[in-house]
Amino acid sequence: MIAAILTLSDKGSRGERADASGPALTAWLAERGVETARTEIIPDEASLIEERLRDWADEGAFDLILTTGGTGVSPRDVTPDATMKILDRVIPGFGEVMRMRSLAKTPNAMISRAVAGIRGNTLIINLPGSPKGAVENLEAVWPAVPHAVEKIQGDPRECAQN
Repeated sequence: MIAAILTLSDKGSRGERADASGPALTAWLAERGVETARTEIIPDEASLIEERLRDWADEGAFDLILTTGGTGVSPRDVTPDATMKILDRVIPGFGEVMRMRSLAKTPNAMISRAVAGIRGNTLIINLPGSPKGAVENLEAVWPAVPHAVEKIQGDPRECAQN
C-alpha cells in the first residue's frame, strides 16, 4: 500500500511550528509495511485542501491519503468540509468509529467532524492534528483499511470471512 499525508496547519505551513503528526503517522504506517510516498504541509485553506486532495487522488499514485489537522470546530477547521467537496462516496463508519474510540479517552471527541471516503481508487481519511490523536484514530480504523482499499480498487472477492 502506498500512502500520502497532508498536514493542515497555518503555523506549520509558515515554518512557525514543526509538524509532529505527519512523521508520527509515517512511522506508524512504516511499521505496517506501508510506504509514505508524499507528505506536505499546507495552510488551513479549503480551496488549497480541495486542490491537493483532488490532485493526489486523481494521480492514482496513492492507495491511501491521510489528512491531519483541521477536524474540529474552530473557524479555521475546514478539512472535513473541503474533503466532502471532492469525495465520490463517503464512508461514515470510519468517522463514527474514530469518534467512538476517542470518546472513551476525552469528551472532546464529540466535536470531531472527521470524515472518510473515496475519490477514484483512493481512500481518504481525516485525522486529528495531534500526533497522539492522529495515531490513535488511525489505529481505531486500521483493521478495515486494507480491505477497504482492496475493494475500492476493484477486488472481486467476497467480503464474507471464511
